[in-house]
Amino acid sequence: MQYIIAHDLGTSGNKATLYNERGELVAAFMAQYATYIGSAGRVEQNAEDWWNAVILSTRKLLESSGIKSTNIACVSFSGQMMGCLPVDAEGNPLRPAIIWADMRSEKQAEQLRLALDDREFYRIVGHRPISSYTLTKLMWVRDTEPEIYNKTEKILQAKDFIVFKLTGKFATDYSDASGTNAFDLIGKKWSDIILDSVNIRKSIFPEPYPSTTVIGKITREAANLTSLTEGIPVVLGGGDGSCAIVGAGIFGGKKAYSILGSSSWVAFETNAPLYDEEMSYVTWAHLDEKKYQPCGTMQAAGLSISWLKDTLAGYEKYAEKHNGENGLELIEAAARNSPLGSNNLIYLPYLLGERSPRWDPYAKGSFIGITSKHTKEDIFRSVYEGVAYNLKTIMNAFETKMQLDEIVLIGGGARSVLWRQILADVWEKPVLIPQYLEEATSLGAAIAGGIGIGLFNDFSIAEKINPIIDRINPDERNFKIYRKLYSLFEQSYANLKDIFKKLGE
Repeated sequence: MQYIIAHDLGTSGNKATLYNERGELVAAFMAQYATYIGSAGRVEQNAEDWWNAVILSTRKLLESSGIKSTNIACVSFSGQMMGCLPVDAEGNPLRPAIIWADMRSEKQAEQLRLALDDREFYRIVGHRPISSYTLTKLMWVRDTEPEIYNKTEKILQAKDFIVFKLTGKFATDYSDASGTNAFDLIGKKWSDIILDSVNIRKSIFPEPYPSTTVIGKITREAANLTSLTEGIPVVLGGGDGSCAIVGAGIFGGKKAYSILGSSSWVAFETNAPLYDEEMSYVTWAHLDEKKYQPCGTMQAAGLSISWLKDTLAGYEKYAEKHNGENGLELIEAAARNSPLGSNNLIYLPYLLGERSPRWDPYAKGSFIGITSKHTKEDIFRSVYEGVAYNLKTIMNAFETKMQLDEIVLIGGGARSVLWRQILADVWEKPVLIPQYLEEATSLGAAIAGGIGIGLFNDFSIAEKINPIIDRINPDERNFKIYRKLYSLFEQSYANLKDIFKKLGE
């Protein structure tokens, strides 16, 4: 039997998964790496940590599964998007990678907005000219670290760096390219109009290809480090969002998906980019080169729960460290002791600024309405509900154009039974749970790999591989309370927006 290794290079670590030729998950291993958060919105990772995680997780997969390297048909990838890793001609990192969550390049974003009309820019790339994306981060390197910029041969995304380490080839796929804000979404090429407007040379970006492209083969050096066999095909795969929509089995219709990871987003499939006059949401390139993925993203979903555990959940954190209990399960259990609506406590989940449809780098996290009567259980539940409210704001932006009837939920947060019901009740939509939750993203990468080597015919195989196993219907008895609090959630952000900006100056 043949097998596919799919690496999902996320924010907290690399999840390596092994699938057989029927698409069944055989083994998985997570290798974590550090994220470095500094002042002025700086968020970085070391690219060599990514590579070491891939080496370790590949070896562990082979060891734990007992599968011989000679039976590996290909290696493919999913990866965090919108980063900026400058490398030299030999592929050596010239500085730490500036990752998706980094917001330091607001000054460069303003330069970009002055260089081109916002709506013209949006029509070319499907995104706003803001500091979340690769282009302004690269401009920041050029403006503040010219010695690094002048040595830079290529700017790579996380998965593209690993592809280089395995094959020696510089390349990216259309989906990751669409997260740079320098890519012509319809023409499938780097935009001369955009790059010329800000004096960035086009050659600094790697050649873009379809996600199913076999870009090269495992080199002898990479084989020795990873325990893989020299010559195994390497398929590009795609950015995590584009891999996730495939793994979640979203193909047309009025079905969308939401992923609850460190960040979260709502997305669905279309045959053409979906534009909005207010530029409320964005459109990514799909793994299928003929498709597109309209998407609205929030910065801190699961990250809000992680922050809660690290800062306010002292007992739960202690019990996890010293008693071997699961801290997240303890937080959820405590949140269940708070009533619907958290006793009128509202949480704004803006720990890292916010993207669609707020597009506000200055937005801050807040608890609204807290009193001496509120308990930690109320605080815990309000965080789950605050993320749900914010995702509803994203859905509302889409539903000015089209109706979304059902939402497939994936990601680590989808394991929370409490959160599933809160989401269904706040959204007033059925929430569907597939078989693979945290593995849906890597499954999308594996399917791209399988198509690339001829093992699968097309992306629709995902519906068979990852079937829906549970359906959570919204409880109409809860609509009245959540509608009231959602309205107050929206008012709270609107009234605090100017204060957030002053706090960030």
